[in-house]
Amino acid sequence: MRKKITVLVMSSIFTALLISCSSNDDKTKEVSKDGSVETIMTVDHLNDSLDLIHTTYNVWVKYALVNKFVHTDTIPALGTTVEKDDDGNVTGLPYKKDYELFITVK
Repeated sequence: MRKKITVLVMSSIFTALLISCSSNDDKTKEVSKDGSVETIMTVDHLNDSLDLIHTTYNVWVKYALVNKFVHTDTIPALGTTVEKDDDGNVTGLPYKKDYELFITVK
C-alpha cells in the first residue's frame, strides 16, 4: 500500500512539472530597460574553415544605455550539409551549418 502511494505521489509531481513547463516561458519579447544586461549573439561565416562569433552586451539602467561591450572571436566552422527527404534523396543545395547558441545564467 505504501509503495502505491509513493508511486502515485511521484507520478502526480512529475505530471505537475510537465504541465507547468512550457517552451515559451523563458522567451522575452522586450528587454526591461529599467535595469538589465541584454546579450546579443550572432555567428557570421568567414570562410570554409572559420566562423566569427559576435557577442554584444548592452547594460541598461533607468531606461538609459550606460555601457556597451562588443566581443568578437574566431571559431571553427562546422562545414556544410544538405537537406534530404525521408528516402535519403538530396532536396536542395549545400549550405553552411549554423551553431546552436545557449546562454546559461546563474
